Order: sequence, then structure tokens, then C-alpha cells
Amino acid sequence: MIRLVVLALFQMVRGTSAGLPPVSCPDARDDAAMASALACMSLVAVPDLPSASGVITLPQARSPFGVAVTADGRPRRRLIAHVSGLPLPRRLGAFNTYIAWAYTLALDAERKLGVITNGRMDLGEIDRTQFRILVTAERSAGVRRRSGKLVLRGTSPSARLLAHRDLLQPSALSAVSANEIAAMHGGAHGSREAGQGWTMPPMPAGMPLMPSMAGVAPGVQAFLPERTPPGKTQAALQPHEVLKLQDGDTLQLEATIVTRSVAGRMVTGYAFNGQVPGPLIEVTRGTTIVVQVHNAIDQPTALHWHGLRLDNRSDGAVGVTQEAIRPGASYTYTVRFPDAGLYWYHPHVREDVQQSLGLYGNVLVRSPSMKRTPRVRREEVLMVGDALLGADGPSAFGSTAPTHALMGRWGNVLLVNGVPRYTLSVNRGAVVRFYLTNVASARLFNLSFSGARMKVIAADGGPFEREEWVQSIVIAPAERYIVDVEFPTAGDMAVVNRVQALDHMIGSYVPEVDTMGTVHVTAEAALHSRGGAPGTLARNADVAADLAPFRPYFDRPVDHELVLSMRTRRLPAPISAMLIGVNAAVEWNDGMPMANWAATGNEVTWVIRDPATGRENMDVAWQFHVGDVTKIRIFNDPASPHAMQHPIHLHGQRFLVLSRDGETNRNLAWKDTAIIAAGETVDILVDMSNPGRWMLHCHIAEHLGSGMMTTFDVAP
Repeated sequence: MIRLVVLALFQMVRGTSAGLPPVSCPDARDDAAMASALACMSLVAVPDLPSASGVITLPQARSPFGVAVTADGRPRRRLIAHVSGLPLPRRLGAFNTYIAWAYTLALDAERKLGVITNGRMDLGEIDRTQFRILVTAERSAGVRRRSGKLVLRGTSPSARLLAHRDLLQPSALSAVSANEIAAMHGGAHGSREAGQGWTMPPMPAGMPLMPSMAGVAPGVQAFLPERTPPGKTQAALQPHEVLKLQDGDTLQLEATIVTRSVAGRMVTGYAFNGQVPGPLIEVTRGTTIVVQVHNAIDQPTALHWHGLRLDNRSDGAVGVTQEAIRPGASYTYTVRFPDAGLYWYHPHVREDVQQSLGLYGNVLVRSPSMKRTPRVRREEVLMVGDALLGADGPSAFGSTAPTHALMGRWGNVLLVNGVPRYTLSVNRGAVVRFYLTNVASARLFNLSFSGARMKVIAADGGPFEREEWVQSIVIAPAERYIVDVEFPTAGDMAVVNRVQALDHMIGSYVPEVDTMGTVHVTAEAALHSRGGAPGTLARNADVAADLAPFRPYFDRPVDHELVLSMRTRRLPAPISAMLIGVNAAVEWNDGMPMANWAATGNEVTWVIRDPATGRENMDVAWQFHVGDVTKIRIFNDPASPHAMQHPIHLHGQRFLVLSRDGETNRNLAWKDTAIIAAGETVDILVDMSNPGRWMLHCHIAEHLGSGMMTTFDVAP
């Protein structure tokens, strides 16, 4: 039923303007109709025009990142109007046309969209989080301000989030004093004991806590690494290394416990070879190396080589390709690099703990044909993430199941290469190539370099068909992007993350800006970069040639489908209450932090379902053969209790994102991880080229730890 509703809306978006019957959005009170609630707004006629009706569908604007936002984080949506039953304007008075206008919810800012007629109309883009649309009869198409008769009106589906304010905010909250709220928050840094060894984590400033949440804590024991674990020596933090390895080389990697200072607080965490991030491994495509991993931490671990089409035995997926490496034990991986691109390595045991505490590193695979000096003279490899820190260090993790199981663990300190403030000095006019990897558990970043011009070059597994200018870089957990940034003028330029943060309790958005670093641009002019002017956009003929054998598969029928959902059990009543109503398509912050923290993987199950068989998660078990080219449709069901975006990752294979909500992707790059927004349907084409049993899962660490994974077999 859900899929039928979505397909009907897609048909409206692609339909023609002729002969549309009366149209309206499905009733969002119907669970099945939730599938369209985030992408369809009804236009309601005034009482004296009962024959008029309409909807505006809201597909995402096109973006190379899959999620379209402005540099300051406002969502970019297209406005596709479908209207029927409007009489000739002159029947309503001295009018000759109908005009659509966009407003804020408070109607205090106006923007003219364009002429409205019966049929289908593209009204362009809008970049407001919550808005209203009014349609009026006007004297001419040239009017600049609304003054005529109102005929249709509508409110964006994002405004439905205000239901949380009306349904859930107790009237008694207004009587709660500031001191009482501060006490419920545990003060500025979260120091109130909450039971089971828990200390309440810090809460975002200005976000009120429901009084009924006081005293609620995760139903598992708290865990943090010991500063001096029995029988183990604690390594000192080491300077970061770049290891340029040749074919046949052997690398020793040791997972160790380290204590380091982060944002003025001592953090006992983990590191590879005493480094956070772990050593950057630089190799040439076609290289094979041996990696001997020794586990010197206090948990079982394993090493996954994210994005690489390597031999199945070395994939690092515990329970699928190997047993976990016990504390004190070792494991040998044979790692081959068949594709140029940016990859990374991280544990595949309790990522919510081990990755968050520092176990991650990058792999840069260069093409043999690439000259030693690339098209730019400066390269920077950045791993962006976050940490959830209280007054005394990291907020604890669940010992036997993840906490933060609803939305994933969002940090309150943003990190670049493991530290809160990144610095770089370049000469005026320099072009720097940034290799970006998101190592956060759950956070999407919207990164920009203030005052600098940016173009995106490549995604996870290689270059785009053509380079594109971008205002910001949207990067989901586990994704990678390569961007060239030009710094034209002298001065300090901030590296910033700008988003529109959602408060689920109030149901409204506020801008959130975090400065993650500074690029100091000197007055001295930079030498010209090699290989072409920075102001040009290259087309990659080699990428087009690589994709040519796959293009006949683009329009073929879908081979398999997946639905992303979740279910809950035994959640405390105040948390269940927060799951009422419409969700946001993409969440940029933890807008329900107390409820999220207290929900564990014991109460929340995130689901990957095959709708053809009804099988879920590890029971899906698809079968393929090497050489298969498989089209998979993934639908992120917004009718689930807390629908949100999921970065879906396939092990051992590569894929192309063919379309989003029926809109064809016109600029392709090989991917291994793709973001899928709530309510969105995404078609991917998978090149099944690598034999073995492989995982498919959400890369929000707490969702993976709450069941959101499956396997598929590729037979030789």
C-alpha cells in the first residue's frame, strides 16, 4: 500500500498538464499515507471555490551528494504544482491570472513564485525549512506584491513537526523553573547520576527536557575503557604517519588504548599504532599488501576495509568472514586494491564504541597513470567526526547493546583528524585538494570553506562523470568525497559546518553553525597549479567509457527491493510519546537527545526487509553470481516509528545511484555507501564482481548494532 501511494505521487510529478482530476495529498493520519507526508502538500480552496483543488509535490533539488541543501543548511526542494478546477480569473472579479506566493509560517516574508493554471507547473526551488504557499487571483502576471483574492492555500509538510509541540509539551512545563530544567539536564556538562553506572550526557543548550523524562536512563550497564587495564601497557599518542607501501609489503597495525586531551578534557580511547586517525596508507592501484593486526584493547575487534573490492576472507565482517580478534590475539589480512579512490579502515565489532573512540584510518589508492604531483600542488586528507564529551571525558557507551539507538550517537564536539580545531596555511590563489571521509556514528556534515570556491571531483570509488561547482559538501557517515578548493584572497577562512537543527519537542528549526577549523591564506601569491586552470570543470571520458557497458541496464526492471523500517518494544512511555507524528526527511542533529540516549538496541530494532518474501535483516540472504548486474530499489519507509535517513553500505562491491524518487541521476560515480532520506526511493545498480558472502547494512553505528544488516552471496 505504501509503495502504491509513492508511485502515484511520482506519476503526478512526471504527469502532463492536461485533464487533471481534483487532486489532494493522502491523509497523513493514515499510516500508509505517511509515505507521501514528507513530499506532498495539499492546496486547500477557499469556501466559495469548492471545485478548485491542488497539491504541490516536493522532490529534492538535484545534488551530487544525494541531499540538496544550501551552504547554510536550508533544504532545497523543487515545487511541482498540480492544480484543477480553477475558473477563469475574470469570473472572480477584475483579475486576469493566478499567482503563487511563498511565505514563512508567520507570513512575514513574501516571495513570488509564478503563474498558476490548471495542470502541472514547475515553480522552481524553495530553500525554506517550513513555509506556506498562497495562490491568489491578480490583475496581471507582472504584479510584485500580493493584493488580489485568495483562492488556494497550503502549508509545507515539514510544519507537521509542530504537532510534537501541541501533543507532547505539557502545560506544566511553563511552570518549571530554569534551575529545575538545568537539574534535569544534569547542568552544563551532564553530571547527574542516572543509575546503572550512568551519568546523564550533556544536553544541547536551550533544548527543554520533558519533565516525564527525568530519571529515565538506558537499561544496560555503562561502559568506558579503563585508563590502566590489568595486564596491559597504555600507549602514548603518536604523531600521524603517512605510509607509502609497495606491492608485497607487510604492515603491522596494533589497536591500542591511549589517553589524550580533546577539547580540554582527558579522553581514554583507542588508536591504531597510537595514532588518531590511524596511519594514512597510500598505495598504487593493483597493489597487494599484508596487514597483521594485533588487538591490544579491552574488547574483541576486527578490521573492515571499507569500500575495497578485496578477497572475502579479509573483509573483516565478524560472524560472516571471520571470528572476532580476541584481546591479545592477532589476525592477518591480505588486502588488494583493484580500484583507485579514497577508502578507509575501521572495526566491524561494536563500531558505536571502537570507531567513536578513535579506531579509524584512511587509504588513498592512486592510479598508476597519475603523475606523482596531481593537478593541484597541495593535498589534505581529512577525517571529520564528532565526540560526545561531558565534564570528565566521553559519555559512556552501553556495555552489551548500543545506547542512542533511535538516531545514533551525535557528538557535542566536532573533530577533524581527531582534534577539535583544524588549521592550514596556504598562499593566496592556491588550489587545495581535500580528501574527505565522514567517520561520525550518525552525523551528516554540510561543510564549506567561507569565501572559497569549491568543485567536487570524485565520490567513494572514483571520479564523477563531470566535475561540478558546489556551495557546500554534504557527506553522510562512511561516505567520501574529493573536492578542489580555491582560496582567492588573503585572510583567515573558516571551515564550517552549517545545518538547520531540529528540536523535536518544539517542532521547529534553528540555524546551527560550528567552526571546525581555519585556513590562513597568506598575501604571497601561489604558484600555478599543474594540469589545467582551477576555474574549469573537467569531463572524464575514462569514467564515461568505464560506465558504457552498464548503461544498457539502467532502464531494465528492478531485480530486488528493500524496505528500511524499524520497530520498538518495551520503550518507556515518554520515549514512545516522542515517536508520534511526522518525521523529518533528513535529520542534521539529535533533536530528541534524552529519548535517544535512553533507547538501546534491546528496545529498538532497525529493519531491512525484502517485501517480496517478508524476510528481514540476516534472513534476507540473496544469491547472485559473479558478472551479475543487479538493479535494487530501496525504499525508506517514513511510516516507521522514527523514520530518518540511512547511509546504506555494500561490502565488497561497487554500485551506481541511478535515480532518486524517479529522477534520473545525470552525473554518476562509483559508490559503496549512499544516503537514503526518509520517504525516499533510490534505485542502485550493483556490479556483482567479487565472489563471497558480503554484508549490506546501515552505517549509522547504532542502527547496525540494533540489527540493521543483512548478507548476500556472490557465487564464483
